Amino acid sequence: MLKFLIRRISVMIFTALVLTFVVFFLTNLPPNLEKLARSEGSVRMTDDAVASWIVENGHGGPLLGRYAEWLGLAPGWTLTDEKGVTRGRCIDVYAEAGSAPTFCGILQGNWGISTFAKEPVGDVLGRSLGATGWLMFWVMMVMVPASLVIGILSGMREGARTDRVLSVFSIASTATPEYVSGVILLAVFASVNAGLSPLLRDWGLLSDRTLFYGTATSAMDKITFWNFALPVMTIALYGIGYISRMTRASMTEVMTQQYIRTARLKGVRFRDVVLRHALRNALIAPFTVIMLQFPWLLNGVVITELLFNYKGFGWTLVQAAGNNDIDLLLGCSVVAVLVVLITQLISDIGYVFLNPRIRLA
Repeated sequence: MLKFLIRRISVMIFTALVLTFVVFFLTNLPPNLEKLARSEGSVRMTDDAVASWIVENGHGGPLLGRYAEWLGLAPGWTLTDEKGVTRGRCIDVYAEAGSAPTFCGILQGNWGISTFAKEPVGDVLGRSLGATGWLMFWVMMVMVPASLVIGILSGMREGARTDRVLSVFSIASTATPEYVSGVILLAVFASVNAGLSPLLRDWGLLSDRTLFYGTATSAMDKITFWNFALPVMTIALYGIGYISRMTRASMTEVMTQQYIRTARLKGVRFRDVVLRHALRNALIAPFTVIMLQFPWLLNGVVITELLFNYKGFGWTLVQAAGNNDIDLLLGCSVVAVLVVLITQLISDIGYVFLNPRIRLA
């Protein structure tokens, strides 16, 4: 196990370096830097002024050197202007501290300054990840139990009426993207003139304008059932169908194994056969799919957060891309890469606990 962890962590570090370098290269292409210079300076800047701004703000020089500075493996850039004022990556950030360190990259906790939010990238990411973390938590609390129950019930008796009904629901939910299910939920539950809200108001069962809130902005301050249910269900519906289909396929395969037939012939109750013999082996494949939902949730909530105006990680990523916020884009890429790699490591380790016959070699 220890050798496996050391080898996997080494591969994870190498993968993270490669992926972050690719993102760093793409975000630091000359057109992006010129666009950043004109947005931060003036749209009427001349080409010479743009080139000067790029150099004065630390975006000049060799790409590998700037990447090492961003990581914190090389000293931060410094520049003294004609008035004798010295600026630099570390000096700009730690000016209030009185003495700036030599190295100030992401390894030292300095993720840069967001040109969009005008505050440190670490603060922006911390706030947005906290908001998305709550969204992911409640989505998993709804999605995982519901999908496992649906998949197990379908796979227990393949071809039965229950299996057909649940399979149709799973396929329909998987085939419906978030931007469709979200709009449908808004029209049915959060519309003033359509859906259930007008009917409930006419019957005297609803005092507010709508049953659920059509926006989740208020959930940034306080999460309630009425302002958080629709975004949670929008994301969970797609995942429920996908995980339940995988669970059903795995459960169906396990139920045809010889040891299951032997237990049935020995007179073991069907419930005990499912719970004691089939369920543990059937959860190996769904466990992988469930772990893959974490990076999907982190990066796939973009549509939902924009639809419900919920300022989480996906909303922040879109704003960073739309405003050419290089440091914030790089910070988002680091978070996304780390989430993917860590969840894959947890998934591989979890195999051993679900099936002792699997060995990490």
